[in-house]
Amino acid sequence: MIAADHWLGGERVAQPTPMDASAGGLRTIRNALYLVLAWCSFALGVIGVFVPLMPTTCFMLLAVWAASRGSPRFAQWIREHPRFGASVVAWERERAIPRRAKCVAILMLGFSVLVLLLTVPSLIVKLALVTGLSLLALWIVTRPAPGHPSL
Repeated sequence: MIAADHWLGGERVAQPTPMDASAGGLRTIRNALYLVLAWCSFALGVIGVFVPLMPTTCFMLLAVWAASRGSPRFAQWIREHPRFGASVVAWERERAIPRRAKCVAILMLGFSVLVLLLTVPSLIVKLALVTGLSLLALWIVTRPAPGHPSL
């Protein structure tokens, strides 16, 4: 929004208004919030490497999405990360999941189902969780591997 124009050396120069300044401030706050979301998601993804039932890749995808809006440099760092980058890049480019990531995911889901079956007392909750995790496993298995049309 331009409040006033001024002539400067024969050229018309737009003068910023307080609305322009507040829009820049809001943009800075928005970027900071995206960056906080990116770091929190990244941290949860790292925790997910070690904790069953805690996903890793979906948190990394959320982290790179948020970082690309708040800090493109952080998003690039995630994409180039030796442990997490390949999965993120494969998903962004091809909506594909690397074979190794599929295997790890299926093993962790199987372990999680076993833990649920042994520890959850409610049959209804058990069935709901096992069904959900089984559907997730089916979805993972049906995603293509990078560079391949299927599995």
